[in-house]
Amino acid sequence: MLLRMSTLFLRTLREDPADAEVPSHKLLVRGGYVRRAAPGVYSWLPLGKIVLENVAGVVREEMNRIGGQEVLLPALLPREYYEATNRWVEYGDNLFRLVDRKGADYLLGPTHEELFTLLVKGEYSSYKDFPVILYQIQEKFRDEARPRAGILRGREFHMKDSYSFDIDDEGLRRSYELHREAYIRIFDRLGLRYAIVSATSGAMGGSASEEFLAETPTGEDTFVRSTGSDYAANVEAVRTPVPASLPIEGQPEARVHHTPNTPTIESLVDFLNGAGLGRTFTAADTLKNVLVKIRRPGETEWEILGIGLPGDREVDTKRLEAAVEPAEVALLDEADFAANPFLVKGYIGPRALLDNKVRYLVDPRVVPGTRWVTGADRPDHHVVDLVCGRDFTPDGTIEAAEVREGDPSPDGEGTLYAARGIEIGHIFQLGRKYADAFEVDALGPDGKPKRITMGSYGIGVSRVVAAIVEQSHDDKGILWPREVAPADVHVVGTGKGEQIEVALRLAGELEARGVRVIVDDRKGVSPGVKFTDAELLGVPTAVIVGKGLASGVVELRDRATGEREEVPVDTVVDRVAAIVAEG
Repeated sequence: MLLRMSTLFLRTLREDPADAEVPSHKLLVRGGYVRRAAPGVYSWLPLGKIVLENVAGVVREEMNRIGGQEVLLPALLPREYYEATNRWVEYGDNLFRLVDRKGADYLLGPTHEELFTLLVKGEYSSYKDFPVILYQIQEKFRDEARPRAGILRGREFHMKDSYSFDIDDEGLRRSYELHREAYIRIFDRLGLRYAIVSATSGAMGGSASEEFLAETPTGEDTFVRSTGSDYAANVEAVRTPVPASLPIEGQPEARVHHTPNTPTIESLVDFLNGAGLGRTFTAADTLKNVLVKIRRPGETEWEILGIGLPGDREVDTKRLEAAVEPAEVALLDEADFAANPFLVKGYIGPRALLDNKVRYLVDPRVVPGTRWVTGADRPDHHVVDLVCGRDFTPDGTIEAAEVREGDPSPDGEGTLYAARGIEIGHIFQLGRKYADAFEVDALGPDGKPKRITMGSYGIGVSRVVAAIVEQSHDDKGILWPREVAPADVHVVGTGKGEQIEVALRLAGELEARGVRVIVDDRKGVSPGVKFTDAELLGVPTAVIVGKGLASGVVELRDRATGEREEVPVDTVVDRVAAIVAEG
């Protein structure tokens, strides 16, 4: 492959785009890799398309290696498939919905479990046909409320989704492990630093679920690791270690106290510590009751939900949303409080919630025998020593409280510390959710029908491109790993006449050796501009044909390390070919 910059459809920019917040957005636009077409929608220009296909090529090779077979399914899908699994409703506003001229409902596919399931049902019917792994690399569509960060969070994106179909659960576990190992090889080949973390399944359904997160401070996902083990999890998937219950006998009697002007935890603690109650109080001794409302897919009525958690914790919105998914969550408004006068702002307690049949879920730390200071359900009053299991019994527990550094690790080894990452892959053991919906059976060895079990495995191909740039860039531009770079070498002819002619000759000789080449053969462009463009584009190796040519040498540059050396022009092709061959 030989790309000549004199004819390449490329325009580099010196200024960052006004809406760019993260390095990958800035550099991919400035380098002429992508261009914004609409909010969350990007065009891939020639160099960007090459990089995207290089990433897809690595994914394709490793998927084929585990026996995956590539197909291509439509992006335009009929409503009835998604209604059969209830995801037409569960996906909510994230679906792009449209109606054809005959009034039939369609959607643009966000993911393809339904269609893959029906495909296999239509083709296979015997246990002898399984296992099978099918995959595709295709555009997906999600109507993100706040598309941001360029191609990191878009409305249209390239994704590899694969699906395993097995005759039993043991087969599913094997297919899951095959994909897990393939993902490790893929992300290792792409040069990414990543963590594998426990995750929630969300609208996908299923049981076991793990995310692959590219570690970067600009990542939208927070995950935690343990100081004492290899435990790692997305914060939504962290399960709070449950303390042992305490004896209820001998606990002091609950008493209501007048606590004027104490609607916040801080003001309450200050008041209690000055009230002469015989002990010191902290925020962790208080029971904060947060009121939200939830609405399940397809329903019009909202349900008020009370959440009790230690007062030194805040509700983590993502954890709350994951805990109640697929229901949507909203805060109560003034109309909700007016319609429910037993909800006394700043002084809400569990008793009024339970007495008025408001579902009340508590943090797992709120176990029987624990005693709390909480609202007494009337203005300026709190109850002290309200004991769980004696004075109130919650309806259950919920994982909605924030996870903090220093919290005990759920596996009992060490404490947690936080990091941030970009989700680049997600693997699920779906089980039989979709096979049940479409009644996908195969005849077993005994001639009896056996329900198929499934796995689903995704890689955000376009997001991987951005994640690589997030991890591999400097103040001058991108640092592409050779496996995905738009070329192996960038040959720059810096002057006029002979220098450009020699650059073209070297580029041709390198191409003949199987090396992918970009050559800057532009006339009338200053050396400084050419060097700036080469650094911005981020090709791993550069050959500079400049003033040294008069002495029979050219300059060889390593983009990642910044190392430079002069090499005889007669040997540079062999030298570069050897560098490329070494990887």
